[in-house]
Amino acid sequence: MKLFVPIALVAMVALGAATVDAPAETTRSLADCERTTTGLVPLTDMGRRRYRGHRGGLYPNGRNRPAPAYQRQGLAAARRVRPVDGKIVLLSIGMSNTTREFSDFKSRADRDPVKSASVELVDGAGAGWDAQKIKSPASPYWGLVDQRVAAAGAGPEQVQVVWLKQVISGDRRIFPHDARALHANLRAIVRILRARFVNLRLIFLSSRTYAGYAITARSPEPQAYDSAFAARWLIHDRMQKKVSGPWIGWGPYLWTDGMKGRRDGFTWACEDVDNDGTHPSKTGAQKVSGLLLEFFKSDPTTRLWFRSRAPAGTEPS
Repeated sequence: MKLFVPIALVAMVALGAATVDAPAETTRSLADCERTTTGLVPLTDMGRRRYRGHRGGLYPNGRNRPAPAYQRQGLAAARRVRPVDGKIVLLSIGMSNTTREFSDFKSRADRDPVKSASVELVDGAGAGWDAQKIKSPASPYWGLVDQRVAAAGAGPEQVQVVWLKQVISGDRRIFPHDARALHANLRAIVRILRARFVNLRLIFLSSRTYAGYAITARSPEPQAYDSAFAARWLIHDRMQKKVSGPWIGWGPYLWTDGMKGRRDGFTWACEDVDNDGTHPSKTGAQKVSGLLLEFFKSDPTTRLWFRSRAPAGTEPS
């Protein structure tokens, strides 16, 4: 018994030190569960409405699906996703929320008989690695990504698909300046991905989940909401060929207005976040991983290679 208390204390200290993205400020111990709505409208529900002069929708002209010509480009890229030495690596890139969500997705997808045995899910995201810290090719983050890929028994040439979810931690700028800064960082990250993974075909973006319960300055509202515009602008860049390389499109859109929700019924409760109100709890990670699994199993640009075989009657044209 005498040895147990010191060991436990050491473990607690080590755990605190390992949490790289812990806020510098002192925070309360519980999320702000009273802020169940912000009144902001999810991009998918905006229609012709505007947010501070900017139209909604995941794609240009208020649409939530790619225009037919851009969709065809995505399908062409998807058809090029094939096993390299037996593997197709789907890699996550991002910060602490990304790794929690992708880890749950990997656990769930690896048990799903629909997923192709050729698809290797590799979590390259990590706590503390926000967009500012990984936007340079010299960032130590990229060495950690290489280690994760190697630990999965894969090599960089097998990485063909990326799920990218990022923020700028602690950004207090007002829209559109916060989203513009993140947009620039995302462009830099895509350039790095192109250089490191020569067979990369597809990049799917997601923005933040609801952050109305947040009690830290890491990525509160409205910055969490605003991050979707950075993703949207990057996709538009790719559509206009201002960015070359892999096809870029939306993965699942994760933001919803707290308990008010959105048109498809998706809500985000206080129980879906940890005590800081920012990181997803177990239930929050499960919600996101469910959206990810449904997306990769059903989207026309993913089901061709993610599924063990496309279900009858659903092959994209």
